Amino acid sequence: MKSKTILEPLKQIPAYLQTIHDYEIEAEKHLSEMVWSYLQGGSMDEYSVQENLSIFKDIQLLPRMLKDLTHGNTECEILGQRFPHPIFLAPIGHQQQFHPEAEGASALAAEVMGSNIILSTFTNTDMRSLKQENPYKWFQLYWQGEREKSLNLVKMAEEHQYKAIVITVDSPHTGIRDRERKAFFHLPENMQHPHTPSHIPLPELKQGDHPVFNGLMRISPTWDDIAWMVQQTDLPVILKGIVHPQDALLAIQHGVKGLIISNHGGRVLDTCISPLLSLQMIKKVVPDDFPLIYDGGIRRGSDVFKALALGASAVCIGRPYIYGLATAGALGIAHVLKILKEEFEITMALMGTATLKDINKECIFQK
Repeated sequence: MKSKTILEPLKQIPAYLQTIHDYEIEAEKHLSEMVWSYLQGGSMDEYSVQENLSIFKDIQLLPRMLKDLTHGNTECEILGQRFPHPIFLAPIGHQQQFHPEAEGASALAAEVMGSNIILSTFTNTDMRSLKQENPYKWFQLYWQGEREKSLNLVKMAEEHQYKAIVITVDSPHTGIRDRERKAFFHLPENMQHPHTPSHIPLPELKQGDHPVFNGLMRISPTWDDIAWMVQQTDLPVILKGIVHPQDALLAIQHGVKGLIISNHGGRVLDTCISPLLSLQMIKKVVPDDFPLIYDGGIRRGSDVFKALALGASAVCIGRPYIYGLATAGALGIAHVLKILKEEFEITMALMGTATLKDINKECIFQK
């Protein structure tokens, strides 16, 4: 079999890159087959990956005409923090495999475009190297198997002016990723993770112990750990990966200040409910002003609009900005954000909505 020729990252953006889909096609040319399988793949049969994308097609827009939109803007406020627009960068680890500048490129693009970046625990770029004065940065925590190790990372984030802590709770065990395994995916041996090993050490199993339930699940966080962490930091704690309304209510009871509604891009539990359906269920049971950030399948500015119409305060993008990173580093990510932001602005204008507060369920029709 002929080996694939991997192209170097582009130095400038060619005219043919005009949509997120264009970037998806281009990004594959710049990554090995193994890394591409890691990026694109999901768990098992990848039904959730497909559903996250296709579900937006079943929602139609219902525009209003002849409105005065001269005061229009895309600003939003979450947990007392004002953002220029509601398109955030989701936490994605090991970004050096997509581009040599890794999360440094992502942070630069996010800063230039006024996008909030959520830095992963498994960053290849030291959290302390992100610009201190940039207010649009949160830190994502993977529980480190014990409270003190987890708290150490939170305190470091506090010291370096991160504005919120996002605890990912939907992947206490890795998903069964067939596509990734068939590609024999592995991280480079020399890849550096400044704040944690690439994998959290497993507890030692005794004879008769179950490898799953007495392994990773034994060191996974519980609601008691979340309540403890809330008490240890002055930063707002947000949970990523909540999809059940009862868990949303439990989060509020335990002092959590917001949720990122996500099924981890379909990478953990296949056939897990689409976050767009989950968003609608959770919106019904939480207070009106409780922040709900949507994550999953955003590929167009109209997708951003639909998520906000269904109750999201903002959205996260994951794979789309990695397509930009792989293609052209910080320049590529900035262009991806520019594409989505412009599509969103034009959708708002054509829908007759001047501000995010005007976007609601009356703007859409669901089949």
